[in-house]
Amino acid sequence: MLVAARFLLLTLPVALLACGTGERDPVADAKFENEQRINREDITKRQEQDADFMVEAAIRSRLVAELGQLAQRRATLPGLRNFGQQLTREQNSLGAALRNLAGQKSLTLPEGLSEDQQEELQKLAGLSGAEFDREWLSQATDQLDDAQEAFDDMGDDAYDGDIRAIAAKYAPTLKTTYEQADQLTDQLPKQ
Repeated sequence: MLVAARFLLLTLPVALLACGTGERDPVADAKFENEQRINREDITKRQEQDADFMVEAAIRSRLVAELGQLAQRRATLPGLRNFGQQLTREQNSLGAALRNLAGQKSLTLPEGLSEDQQEELQKLAGLSGAEFDREWLSQATDQLDDAQEAFDDMGDDAYDGDIRAIAAKYAPTLKTTYEQADQLTDQLPKQ
């Protein structure tokens, strides 16, 4: 009885998300699949934290890669277009490493961006000129800041040694890339 009630509580938010838009949220789906596996296998809270990190890292990596592609097409400053190319390359590499590790650990990662992330990309795509450059760089910097902090934390705190290793491996690259984004902010024309 308790297991059935717990299952209902876990499935209800996903069902409500699906009903609201007619589409499924890939991030919620991935988290739900991992929660189900964790509940079946009686996994610890720290292992659950590792799984959440993997989902968040994968979706952020995909989002930043998409931001990079958008900059290559829409940015007015050559430095931003070049940085967008670098972001796409780095994040695609990171995403592949995360998918490979998730496969080894039997974790589910999102198949696509969430609806909110897609809307944010569409909003950015609707901008042009200096306004696009400012908003794009703000988004990219925020995402990279969050990523480098998460990877730095999990490089020390992940329960699973392989997850700890991948976080420690990519944390310095993410920090350097964040610093590059921050420096590009100084190159933007003043409003």
